[in-house]
Amino acid sequence: MTDPARPDALAPTLAVIGGGQLARMMAQPAIALGLPLRLLAEGEGVSAAQVIPDHEVGDYTDLETLRKITDGCAVVTFDHEHVPTAHLHALEDDGLAVRPGPEALVHAQDKGVMRARLAELGVPCPRNALVHSVDDVEAFGFPCVLKTSRGGYDGKGVWFVRSVQDVEEAFRAAREADVHLLAEERVDFRRELSALVARSPSGQAAAYPVVASLQVDGICNEVVAPAPDLDADLAAHAQEIALRVAGELGVTGILAVEMFETNDGRVLVNELAMRPHNTGHWTQDGAVTSQFENHLRAVMDLPLGSPAPRARWTVMVNILGGANPDVGRLYDGYPHALARDPHLRVHLYGKELRPGRKVGHVNAYGDDLDDCLERARHAAAWFRGDLGNESE
Repeated sequence: MTDPARPDALAPTLAVIGGGQLARMMAQPAIALGLPLRLLAEGEGVSAAQVIPDHEVGDYTDLETLRKITDGCAVVTFDHEHVPTAHLHALEDDGLAVRPGPEALVHAQDKGVMRARLAELGVPCPRNALVHSVDDVEAFGFPCVLKTSRGGYDGKGVWFVRSVQDVEEAFRAAREADVHLLAEERVDFRRELSALVARSPSGQAAAYPVVASLQVDGICNEVVAPAPDLDADLAAHAQEIALRVAGELGVTGILAVEMFETNDGRVLVNELAMRPHNTGHWTQDGAVTSQFENHLRAVMDLPLGSPAPRARWTVMVNILGGANPDVGRLYDGYPHALARDPHLRVHLYGKELRPGRKVGHVNAYGDDLDDCLERARHAAAWFRGDLGNESE
């Protein structure tokens, strides 16, 4: 007889490295699937640790800590891409299923490696080159974008440079972090798109509708699913690129391919993320199977769920910490937001407010895009305190 007090007696245990909101949002579909999660959190009380009881606090850059947290687990997956590649190889050598594996994940960890591999595959990308000196940047040409090869996210590790005088800060940051710099052309684009796919070890794949995202100061502010007025052939081409990249790189789980839609009707790949992604948060309420459930299904090699939309339009707007010092608990925004819009879906991350920090998001869905945009933007602004809810 199985012992129900042991979670792995009822189902294999999945280890999750990283305690941010992405891991937190894996917890609900894991409950529905009866899938036990074990979490390595970076600190007490972080977002995912609040909802995943089986967790320990430790350093994900320490191999023995990783071995301890994954001991007895069937599979390990990730909330972020920052676990050292060598450690992932070591865990595989120990017999653990690492998903996505290090051979795939390195393309999301290192932009230089990613650009070289995508060039080999003939995937359309902005013109780019690794640069090692100011002279290299000058030879590449101004204006351009400089990115650290590793460690950058949400606009960090990215510089828009127009002259030699703008370059030194980027090289100083790269030297301090012991990483390379990648130069990329400034793309003249209409908007940013994201093609999200799920892929299992057995090769099954599912593609979500291509979405449009609005970035503010390098941070995703809102997403519209599907991307309005997107040419059907270009949408299919974007999905084909994402599916091809997932297959060629051997991705397991969710892959988000962030793209530029150029003014001349092309798509260029900007970034890869091999985990649930901000541009897929709309799927929690707007798709038959959310990105979080399909990530779990994929890494456990279960049949994937349908990525089909439930409504004609879904709009996701992030709740970011603002400059208003009078905002109290985010929870206190619920009475107005939920009474005003009973169809609104709110997802809070259990994080303290800090300017620019992602602390939650709202999803609004329906048949009228303008209505969805207004509802989602109003709710996010209310939670931020921009509409005066702190005094109500």
